Amino acid sequence: MDLLYANDRQGHYPESWYAATAEHLDPFPELRGTEQADVCVIGAGYTGLSSALHLAERGYNVILVEAHRVGFGASGRNGGQLGSGQRMEQDGLEALVGREDAHKLWLLAEEAKQVTKGLIEKHNINCHLKPGIAHACFNEREVRAEHDYVAHLQSEYGYDQIEPLDHDQLQAICPSPKYVGGSLDMSAGHLHPLAYALGLARAAVAADVRIFENTHVHNIQKGPRNTVQTDKGRIEADHVVLACNGYLGGLDRKVAARVMPINNYIAATRPLSDTELDGVLRRDVAIADSKFVINYFRLSHDKRLLFGGGESYGYKFPDDIAALVRKPMTEIYPQLADVEIDYAWGGTLGITMKRMPYFARLAPNIISASGYSGHGVGTATHAGQLVAMAIAGQSEGFDTIARLPTPAFPGGGALRTPLLVMAMTWYALRDRLGV
Repeated sequence: MDLLYANDRQGHYPESWYAATAEHLDPFPELRGTEQADVCVIGAGYTGLSSALHLAERGYNVILVEAHRVGFGASGRNGGQLGSGQRMEQDGLEALVGREDAHKLWLLAEEAKQVTKGLIEKHNINCHLKPGIAHACFNEREVRAEHDYVAHLQSEYGYDQIEPLDHDQLQAICPSPKYVGGSLDMSAGHLHPLAYALGLARAAVAADVRIFENTHVHNIQKGPRNTVQTDKGRIEADHVVLACNGYLGGLDRKVAARVMPINNYIAATRPLSDTELDGVLRRDVAIADSKFVINYFRLSHDKRLLFGGGESYGYKFPDDIAALVRKPMTEIYPQLADVEIDYAWGGTLGITMKRMPYFARLAPNIISASGYSGHGVGTATHAGQLVAMAIAGQSEGFDTIARLPTPAFPGGGALRTPLLVMAMTWYALRDRLGV
C-alpha cells in the first residue's frame, strides 16, 4: 500500500482545522523534463524544508520535490508541540549510549528548540507560537517518577525551565479529574504546525530554493552524480536528501526497515465558551499525558480544543475519525461528551524501535533523516540544519545522532503491520489497566 495515496487525495491538504486556518501558498509546478541541482531534497515537511533552506543559505543550488503539497504530511497535521529533550528520556539515553553522548543529545535537543524559535523569529512566521507544555500523570506512582525525572534534569543537566506539579498545581492548569500531578516545562511550546511549514517554504523560496509539488519520486539511481526519477521528469544532483519520514515507501530498504509508518488522529471542537474553557484548560499551555498511546491536546487561537488520541491499527484511516478521538477526549473531559467536533483528521508519522530519530548516510552523497516518533516539530527542523551542515562537511551533530543504535523491525516490511497491531494492542491494554 502506498501511504502517499491511501488516505488522501492527490495534491490536496486534509480537511483539518490547520488547513482551514492557514495562509496557503499558490501551488508550485510539477517537475517536467530534466533539471540540474547541487542537492535534491525529497519531501517538503520540516526536515526537507529546513534542509533546503539551510543549504540554500550556504550557497547550494537546491531543488525540493514533494509528492503532494508543501507540509502535506505529518508536518502539517501534528499536535503542534515543540518539546524539550529527545523522544527517549535522558535517563534512558544514559543507559543506552552512556552519559557523555546522552549529554550531547540533550544539548542537541536544546539547540533544536532554539533553531525552531529562531527560524520563526527570523522569517516572521505567524504560527501562533506560545510557551509551555505540561506532562500529566494518572496515578501517584507516575507522579513520583515524573518528579524524580524533573529533579534529574535539574541536577544532572542544569535545566531550570521545568518544575514539578502536585495535584492542586496541575488542576490549576488542567482541571481533568483523571490527572493527579505532573510537570510544567515553560521552555517547550506549541504552535500551528501547517502555518509553520508554510512559513519555512516561503523562507526557502526567498533563499532561491526551487520547489516542485505533485512530483512523486519513484527511483534514485546512485552514482557520483545521482539521478532522481519522478513521474514526468528527473533531477541530476550531486547530493540527495531523503526527508520522507512515514511516506518513504520503497525508496530505500535500509531506512524502510527501521522507520515504521503509523497513523495518529486529531479532532477540533467548536469554539468553547469561557465557562467551558475554565473546565478544560486554565492556562494556554499544551498537555501531553503519561499513556503509551498518548493523549495530547491544547487550545487553538480561536478557542477550540485540539485533542489528539485514539487507537487505530493498519494504514487506512477509520471511517469516523471524530468518533475515534471523542472516546479518549471524553475520558479526560466527561463534560465534552456531546460537544460538536468541527474537524477531525489523521496523519502518518514515522517511528523507530527505540523511539529515537534514524539518521544515516546511505551512500557518500545520499543522506537520510527520519523516524522522529512523535517528537518531530523541533527535532525534524533541527535535522534539516544538521543535514545541511553534514553535506557542507560539518557533521558532528549529525554523526552523534547517527551513532544511536537503530535496530530494524523484525520481519522487515512484510511483518511490520501485524507486529504493530500486536504491540499497540498490548500497550493499549496496559494503559487501560494502569500498569
